[in-house]
Amino acid sequence: MTVADPAPLAEYLRVRRARVEAGLERYLPGPPACPPVIADAMRYSLLAGGKRLRPVLTLAAAEAVAARLGIDEAAAADLALPAACALEMIHTYSLVHDDLPAMDDDTLRRGRPTAHVVYGEGLAILAGDGLLTEALALMAREPAAAPPALGVSDADLAARKLGALAVVASAAGAAGMVGGQALDLQAAGQAGPAVALDAAGLRAMHERKTGALIRAAATSGAIMAGAGDDLVRAIDAFAADLGLAFQIVDDVLDVEGAASDLGKTAGKDAAAGKPTYPSLYGLEESKRLARGSVECAERTLAAAGLGGRLPDIARWVVARTS
Repeated sequence: MTVADPAPLAEYLRVRRARVEAGLERYLPGPPACPPVIADAMRYSLLAGGKRLRPVLTLAAAEAVAARLGIDEAAAADLALPAACALEMIHTYSLVHDDLPAMDDDTLRRGRPTAHVVYGEGLAILAGDGLLTEALALMAREPAAAPPALGVSDADLAARKLGALAVVASAAGAAGMVGGQALDLQAAGQAGPAVALDAAGLRAMHERKTGALIRAAATSGAIMAGAGDDLVRAIDAFAADLGLAFQIVDDVLDVEGAASDLGKTAGKDAAAGKPTYPSLYGLEESKRLARGSVECAERTLAAAGLGGRLPDIARWVVARTS
């Protein structure tokens, strides 16, 4: 069993993001495996930086489960790295498609022009399609073998990969992120007559659009580390509250943040008349709800004997300014 990393959270995030960046470079196909034009378009959005919350959460969940089970945390994170990278590919694909004129029609993402502005709508759509399908292929393919320190059989590794893949694919599909985006379009009047959302409807939309992939990020890391059903359920419950807090903070920052800090257009939701937590609850109550969600997430971890960096990440999510 390795000792939990004592470094400050900022250093922890820097190191884990660097691991993810290196993994993305390694796993994303390029010429001659695929045409240069699509390789360039995928890389433009995928390697543009960002918080990398989802892949870091995957690694942190794997490490927390490993610590709970008394196994090597670094080796467990190695097992989870392909899933972590796949989650970032899927998240980036969703951003590329969300920014299209047919969706949010945004021109700024991660501090630079969006993919369709640079490459055109057709290639941006294909880049998103490519990132999604490459992510699923990656999870099916990697890791090819488990680190010897873990003593994981080939059959067990295959079962973990299949379980994680099923969770991620479901979260990305019509029951999850895609369904949430459809509800978002419907609420904005872009899929027939506008449908007004009350508080329950807003939460349900974001549980699919944002929360599902955050939950999948954490639970896939737990599954790859060998968590049993009880620990997987605890990680999932933690991540559900974390996802809610993340979305509430996003809505608050859309009101209070500056485009230079956010790396995307500020005030876009209000201008489009979209339902948000501040529009329903006001800013101060929204901030209180976000803090309450994080406190609930921390209680879930404590009850399950889980820790590591997960509580720190939860507090970072609610305190962030970008």
